Amino acid sequence: MERTKDRAAAQRTAALETIEQRALRQERPATPKWCHPVSDRELRFQRRMSLLVTIAPLVGVGLAIAWLWGHGVGGLDVALLGGFYVLTIMGVTVGFHRLFTHRSFEVPKGIRAFLAIAGTMAVEGGPIEWSATHRRHHAYADEYGDPHSPHLVERSGLLGVARGLWHAHMGWLFEANGTDSARWAPDLRSDPVLVAVDRMAPVWVVASFVAPPIIAFAVTRSWAAALTGFLWGSLVRMFLMHHVTWSINSICHFFGRRPFRTRDESRNNWPLCLISFGESWHNNHHAFPTSARHGLFRGQLDPAWRFIRTLQQLRIARNVRLPDAAAIAARRIRPSRPARAIKGETPTPEPAGSRTSGPG
Repeated sequence: MERTKDRAAAQRTAALETIEQRALRQERPATPKWCHPVSDRELRFQRRMSLLVTIAPLVGVGLAIAWLWGHGVGGLDVALLGGFYVLTIMGVTVGFHRLFTHRSFEVPKGIRAFLAIAGTMAVEGGPIEWSATHRRHHAYADEYGDPHSPHLVERSGLLGVARGLWHAHMGWLFEANGTDSARWAPDLRSDPVLVAVDRMAPVWVVASFVAPPIIAFAVTRSWAAALTGFLWGSLVRMFLMHHVTWSINSICHFFGRRPFRTRDESRNNWPLCLISFGESWHNNHHAFPTSARHGLFRGQLDPAWRFIRTLQQLRIARNVRLPDAAAIAARRIRPSRPARAIKGETPTPEPAGSRTSGPG
């Protein structure tokens, strides 16, 4: 009798999940706006490259842990890991994200080129492709058409949560993207600096792998040092860098606080703020996408903003966009006290209701 009841309950649960999955499929529109078809050949190439840039760093982490057991880690290896981590994550956070995607500030061509190269060395795509995909993310945030939302998997329950987080974190890299950069980023496609960096992307990717061991060998004249420099400065660094930035897509759309009203599930996640260079103040960012500063309140550490602010103080960065106190207060879910800007800031206000820099 008990087995019969259990079997009937399981059948009802399965039927309910089937209904939910069918409803999710019916809710999904056929094709997102401004996307192009991806051929089988292109998809195979994309998956092979994604597999390479995800598995190789993971293997490197395993080898580095094994090396730690009997040899430890040297100061040069730590310096290479830290130096190239800062270089590449600044290229993504300051360059790809805040400068190119959202046009939060302006800098001279030389610095634009430097940030574009540094971001490309993160091995997350070129500046034009990355920015186009991110603009699409903002336009469809956590709705069908968002390339990496954790909330659109056609599955219910804990399995659906796990699959959604996997998709947002890494799974989307193995699926057809098809974002049309000609529609989402025409301004970037007409930028000669970014076009030149994009054309030389393979060179910068190779440089990201080989520069740390070359530096290690130049300093020590030791092939063993070059090997450990490659492990720590190239592979371990890339593993950390990738999973931190991918966590903004997954963790920061699922776990954390929501101080601002937004139409998506973006959340602030303080444990990631330092290692993500301020990107984890993600609800702040979705409330004010064109703001050069993501850590909008005191205590919200935002190293990328401090870099931009330094450029502004040196009169290198200009037209730095920030929300004013009134705009911040208007979007707060529970207004408690007026927002306080960092002393000496002279922001270029952005509209309180703006969401994205747009496709053009």
